[in-house]
Amino acid sequence: MRNPMRMMAATTLISEALVMFFAGLVAKDLSSLSTGTALGITCGLAVVCFVTAGLLRSRAGYVLGSVLQLAIFAVGIWVHTMLFLGVLFGALWIASLVIGSRLEREGAQRWALHEAEQAKQERDGEFTEPA
Repeated sequence: MRNPMRMMAATTLISEALVMFFAGLVAKDLSSLSTGTALGITCGLAVVCFVTAGLLRSRAGYVLGSVLQLAIFAVGIWVHTMLFLGVLFGALWIASLVIGSRLEREGAQRWALHEAEQAKQERDGEFTEPA
């Protein structure tokens, strides 16, 4: 069974990485930063998003992802349109964690119910082997 929270969080981070790359192309024209600095910051954030998506197998990946959301929001100091992206992806990140953990709990409950049902069938002699 795949981990729903990890899948949702990784999807958010990968999408965010792509948006960060393209945001850099806009940021170089809309900010007071030099072209190299604007592209360096946004491309750096995009790379960190990709790396963080790979680190989601451990708790550290989720912590880094949360810190990354704050960093992207902070870039809005120099590029005001990044404030919107920071808020948008921050909300998506929180939704991924909340909804993903709820789906994990529900899946675990369904699995426990299934296991209990199979144990009852075995105990009562009604167990049938799947085809």
